[in-house]
Amino acid sequence: MNTDASVREWVSDYYGKLLKSSEDLKTNACCATGAPPEWISSRLEHVHGDVLERFYGCGFPIPQGLEGLRVLDLGCGTGRDVYVISQLVGESGEVIGLDMTAEQLEVARRTQGWHADRFGFSKPNTKFVQGYIEDLASAGIEDGSIDVIVSNCVVNLSPRKDIVLAEAYRVLAEGGEFYLSDVVVDRRLDPELANDPVLHSECLGGAMYRADFEHLVRQIGFVDPRVMTEAPITIQNDEIIEKVGDATFQSVTYRLFKLPGLDHRCEDYGEMATYKGGVLGGEEVFWLDQNHAFEVGRPESVCTNTADMLMKTRFAEYFELEGDRSTHLGPHTCGLTDAAREHADQKAPSCGPSCC
Repeated sequence: MNTDASVREWVSDYYGKLLKSSEDLKTNACCATGAPPEWISSRLEHVHGDVLERFYGCGFPIPQGLEGLRVLDLGCGTGRDVYVISQLVGESGEVIGLDMTAEQLEVARRTQGWHADRFGFSKPNTKFVQGYIEDLASAGIEDGSIDVIVSNCVVNLSPRKDIVLAEAYRVLAEGGEFYLSDVVVDRRLDPELANDPVLHSECLGGAMYRADFEHLVRQIGFVDPRVMTEAPITIQNDEIIEKVGDATFQSVTYRLFKLPGLDHRCEDYGEMATYKGGVLGGEEVFWLDQNHAFEVGRPESVCTNTADMLMKTRFAEYFELEGDRSTHLGPHTCGLTDAAREHADQKAPSCGPSCC
C-alpha cells in the first residue's frame, strides 16, 4: 500500500531528477494550457529561460488585482508564476514560492537577483521555501497572513488534498482567495490507476472526481467555488490511454474565496452591481467567473454571494452595489450576466485547449 511519503518521493524524483524539460512529459496533462492573455504574456517575456524550460503547469492561475498584496504559490516549481506575479504585486508586494523539490527551487533561487534587476526592483520581492503544501505552518506561514494563494496543477499530486485545502483556508486572510488550476476527472478512478507512479506524477492518477473535489472544497469552507475556465485534456500516449480507459480529464481553473458568510445557494435580495473599471486586463469587461462578467457602467443583478465576492474582497474599490438585504426575494437564478452573454468570446483564458 502506498503511503503519503512514497507518493511524495515519486513526485519529487519525477520532477526533480527524471524530467529535464516539459518535453519529457509522457502526456500533456501537466501543460494543458492555451495562450495567456496579453497582461500575462507581456510579463512572461521577462521571465528567465531556465525557469520557463522546466515549468510544468496546466493553466495560468494568475488572478487580477494583485498590486501590493502578499501572494503564496503552492508547488511553485522553478518559479514561473512567482516571477509573473512578482511584476504584478510590485515592489510593495511579496510573493512566496513553496515547493518540496530541491532541484526545482535551485533554479528559482539562482535567478532571483536576475529577475529583480529585470523588473527594475531595488531588491527581490520573492522568497522561496522548501516544504510541503500540506504543512504550511512548518514553512512559517501564519494564520490569515496571505491575501491570495495560487497553485498550478499541483493539488492533484498531493496524497492529502483535504489537508492542503484546510491549510490554504487557514492562512488566507478573510476576503482572500485560493485561485488554482488543476486536473479533475469525470469518475472515481480505480485505486490501481490512482496509485500508479507514472500516472500520478503525470497529474492524472491523483486527479479527483470533479463532484468529489467540489464537495470537499465546500466542506473546508470555500462554500461557493467558482469556475473561471475549463478545457479537456488530451492524452497523446497510447499506453496511458489504454490504462485510463474511458475516463476523461479536464483542466479547470477555480476561484475559491474565504468569505465565511456566504450562502449555500444563490439568494436574491434585489442587489445590483456596477463595474467602475480599472482592473488590469479587464479595463472594459471584468470576469468574476465564467458566468459573471461585468461591463463598465452596466448594472447587473447579483446574488448575495456574488455581491460579497465583489464588495468584501480586494475588488470592492472597482464596484458599486445598490440595494440592501432587508427584503428576501427567494433564490437567485444566477445564470449568465448580460455582459457574459455579449462578451462570451472575450473570456480571459486561465486555461484553454491543449498546446502540448
